[in-house]
Amino acid sequence: MTTATQLSRTGEQSSTRPALSRRRGSATRAIPATTMLWVLAILMAFPLLWFLLSSFKGGGELFSYPLSFLPRKWTVDGYVRAWARVDFLRYFSNTLVVATITTALTVFFCATAGYGLAKYRARWLSVLSLFVLSMTMLPGEVILNPTFSVVLHLHLYNNLFGVILPSILTPTGVFMFRQFFVSVPDELLDAARIDGSSELSTFFRIMVPLARPIMLTLAIISFQWRWNDYIFPLIILNDPSKFTLQIALRSLIGAQNIDWAILLAASVISMVPLMVLYLVFQRYITSSDIGTGLRD
Repeated sequence: MTTATQLSRTGEQSSTRPALSRRRGSATRAIPATTMLWVLAILMAFPLLWFLLSSFKGGGELFSYPLSFLPRKWTVDGYVRAWARVDFLRYFSNTLVVATITTALTVFFCATAGYGLAKYRARWLSVLSLFVLSMTMLPGEVILNPTFSVVLHLHLYNNLFGVILPSILTPTGVFMFRQFFVSVPDELLDAARIDGSSELSTFFRIMVPLARPIMLTLAIISFQWRWNDYIFPLIILNDPSKFTLQIALRSLIGAQNIDWAILLAASVISMVPLMVLYLVFQRYITSSDIGTGLRD
């Protein structure tokens, strides 16, 4: 081995040592944060795992002492009895109709409203934007009474459209689209207008494709809101054949006693569509932080 080769290897080793030291140092510093994240993940997953595992326990084992995390005797009896007792096909259909129609209309109207607030210049539009923003801070329960009165006067009580109609336009969705369309350069719209594009054509052919990530994010969030919505369908629907799934599960709670084995199994079944939705669109849900802090 020549002296030049030895010097070269010595130089490479001396240059790689600080890199290795930096890597070891960063790995050492990451240990506490990683450990804390694992602890938090386990703490957050523990109630869900307990809930799922408890659905495979028998009714007598659920509250037997000492409590057990894993079922002592695995059984699907709760699922069998829940499927026989609850008309899941009907309630899944009702909930799917409400969630799908509301989500489609929510995305469309929020996109058009957000576009108008972002790209048209008028003083009253600025004031309206402030009102929309302030409505995101308003608890939904505050407007339950006036919304119920409107539904009643529209003769939509005990009608699925009475649940759908007031849920279409959400201030959070309008605000999301407005903030996105504000970031789109006005020169793009001016160029389209110079080329003879109409306002509707510009919106549907240019702005809507650009806003596809926002549309998908709002669609996922809106579908989840409507699927799990409980209070508003509860006060609007009276006919059991029109109940959504969450209201139908309430019928499993008796006045004197609760069959927890059936209720747990039925609750797990009601989660299946949302779990499928998450698995299909998980990269959009986890990669976007636009939903941080959102609420209905």
